[in-house]
Amino acid sequence: MNKKKIIGVIIFVVLILLIVGLKFLFNGETGTISGNYTTVYVATGGGKEDFIADEDVNKILKKKYKIEAVYDSWSNGKTITLPLIRESVGLGSQSIIDRLSNKESISINTEGVSKYDALFTSDQRFYDYYKLSPNKDAGESDRYTVLDGGLTLNTPIVIYSWKDVADKLIEQEIVTKEEDGVYYITNMNKLMNYILEGKTWADIGLNDLYGNINIASTDPVSSSPGATYYGLLLSILGNGQITDEGLEDNLSKLKQFYQKSGYMNNTPADLFERYLKTGMGGEPMIVDYEKSLIDFANSNPNGFNQVKDDIVVLYPKPTIWNSHCYAAFSDNGKKLYNALQDEEIQQIAWEKYGFRTGITGGNYDVSSVDIAIPKTIKSTVTSLKMDYYNKLIDYLKN
Repeated sequence: MNKKKIIGVIIFVVLILLIVGLKFLFNGETGTISGNYTTVYVATGGGKEDFIADEDVNKILKKKYKIEAVYDSWSNGKTITLPLIRESVGLGSQSIIDRLSNKESISINTEGVSKYDALFTSDQRFYDYYKLSPNKDAGESDRYTVLDGGLTLNTPIVIYSWKDVADKLIEQEIVTKEEDGVYYITNMNKLMNYILEGKTWADIGLNDLYGNINIASTDPVSSSPGATYYGLLLSILGNGQITDEGLEDNLSKLKQFYQKSGYMNNTPADLFERYLKTGMGGEPMIVDYEKSLIDFANSNPNGFNQVKDDIVVLYPKPTIWNSHCYAAFSDNGKKLYNALQDEEIQQIAWEKYGFRTGITGGNYDVSSVDIAIPKTIKSTVTSLKMDYYNKLIDYLKN
């Protein structure tokens, strides 16, 4: 082989090695160099698992912000009672995990623990409560200082029903259908009274439905969505104002409502699935989040097409927000909080998962959802403070 051919082969081999090296150096389509990410550890409440795992969301975080987020699953209540460290959920240092198992006193300030950069709750009351000093007498754990944060993902409480049911509720002057095709429950008190009085579906002309009028929900005692819904009912009974005066009477009424509700699912996902699978005969009305329908329409378009002409979304007037709130404890936590405000990420949150982001109740393009939902959510009540939720749940338990 002559000298020119040898040089040509060498150049060819070098080019091949260079291409292979670049492929390993760069991270796929994103064009960002791997290994240069800031890892952010987040204690995370449920209800947004698909969104935070979304491939496009994480590509944006890596490409534009050099962030790799690690989300550990936490129940909202345990973020208050357990030390907010990775070892509390079986991650991080094995020696710390062993010490926790041996009932040793461990806190976020213990040397060697794996700390979090942020908390991403699925309920605003826990976000508000976390910013307060811990109640040591109640066994609450030490807390990080919240440096930044706020509402990040929002979805209103709605009632899913069916057209035949909605039409009868319109006749009863409980539901109103507006010009844009959106259905609103404009007399929630009357609907609650029907349930408390034991009225049947047949009493309002739905002879094919058996039993008493009811709205299925998750259990408020053990489920955050259920507690949010019952908080809404308590606000409605108090005409939007929750005060100690008259609280006992309203709680007594809610206790009767709770007792008449019968079997309750523990998770909204299970309840929504039951609603879709059993139809109007199985679940004439259920309480869930608006986002559930949009998520379902995107994840199962064939299934959505089968039911979209029969489903009706009823918006209580007023309704209440289920707000996923982010609390940053470190500079890295603040970086992720700011990144989650990215317009591309917020667009994905709405279009794929049904979360209203940014300014609460802002205008949204709802044309892609082939069912009537409002562009804006105008009539809402504020989330209850933790002490009123505790009184409500304790009253229902007892």
